[in-house]
Amino acid sequence: MADLFDRGADQDAALAAPLPERVRPTSLDDIVGQDELLGPGRMLREALARGQVPSCILWGPPGSGKTTLARAMARHVRGEFVPFSAVLGGVKEIREIVAAAEERWKMRRARTVLFVDEIHRFNKAQQDAFLPHLERGLLSLVGATTENPSFELTAALLSRCRVLVLSPLSEDDLTRLLARALQRDARLAALGVRLPEAALARLAAGAFGDARRALAALEAAAEAAGSGGEITEARVAEALARPALRHDKTGDSHYDLASAMIKSLRGSDPDAALYYAARLVEGGEPPRFVLRRLVIFAAEDIGNADPRALSVAVDAFRACELVGLPEAVLPLSQAVCYLACAPKSATALVAWQAALADVRERGPLPVPPRIRNAPTRLMKDLGYGREYRYPHDFPGHHVAEVYLPDALAGRRYYEPAEQGMEREIGERLARWRKAVEEARR
Repeated sequence: MADLFDRGADQDAALAAPLPERVRPTSLDDIVGQDELLGPGRMLREALARGQVPSCILWGPPGSGKTTLARAMARHVRGEFVPFSAVLGGVKEIREIVAAAEERWKMRRARTVLFVDEIHRFNKAQQDAFLPHLERGLLSLVGATTENPSFELTAALLSRCRVLVLSPLSEDDLTRLLARALQRDARLAALGVRLPEAALARLAAGAFGDARRALAALEAAAEAAGSGGEITEARVAEALARPALRHDKTGDSHYDLASAMIKSLRGSDPDAALYYAARLVEGGEPPRFVLRRLVIFAAEDIGNADPRALSVAVDAFRACELVGLPEAVLPLSQAVCYLACAPKSATALVAWQAALADVRERGPLPVPPRIRNAPTRLMKDLGYGREYRYPHDFPGHHVAEVYLPDALAGRRYYEPAEQGMEREIGERLARWRKAVEEARR
């Protein structure tokens, strides 16, 4: 397998590579950002200073520098960097890499740093193939993934690797990176383009923390400007084009955004709730996914504080199904705003959980005979329904009666909140409960 650090590599091919590859940092000190990992005194920095590359999983969004960091780590300890794609390779290729690593160690005591891109794509058997070689210390495994390792990698592999979290680059980091590329890259220098501060700031902001996206946009804008030209904000906007939102409908992004939307609704913040709902839909989620959550939220977090909330959510769901995209976002947006601004109460959930706890703990308690159904003569002879009092025959359409099983008489599950309509419900319910208590004495 080729050594990517070979100084005899074809220079013409290097110049033909995209800008992100041409200006890729080759040393730890050249890496921009990720100070939480590479700052003075950090565990990774100290391990590398001792000549060790710990087996690790680099978890971060696209363009955060996972491949760059892996290469720089190998170079720092004078190790052999062996790239390997989980998409293209399998167990057979792993065995070949291990055999080469053994030979390399015997011949020149060179340590092998095996870099596995998209390691989350390996199945369990493929991941397990690494385990014996990691235990022997024959090679250091550096895996890269954009997916949550907790869900995508086996416990056995995770127990042998550190998980290092890479963050999206800040706008300041990207500004430094772009300015440095203009100074150091031969092709950009030959063009002699000018990049005003406003356009530079637009580039850094529009890359959304993705170094690869920022550099690719810089190269496209520079080529559009031409020799001696100026990279304008308009050219930057065109080069950046429409961002591809990072959203996987089955991964972390899916659950993070849905959770953020619900928490924003619960916190009565319509602006944040709208933002996360828009992120979900723009990222490819069907509106019905968002609206199902709104229906659940209306019952769980608003309930009888505003009974109309459930109707609003259900009506929005039906309207979206009726009109489809793009207009479906209008009833969705209306529902999000209404639910966020409605009074909140979780009593429906709390009451259900309390009742369910008694069902599970106390078993099938007998229903009081007076409120049992009596469709047959035998049941009537047994007294079923004999003492039942019809509430509509009494003033206020209420009669002081105990309906719970005798063993649970007086139990309270539903306690209305002091929010919205539940305040009035609570006052009414308190009068009824007081009458029942007095009748039981």
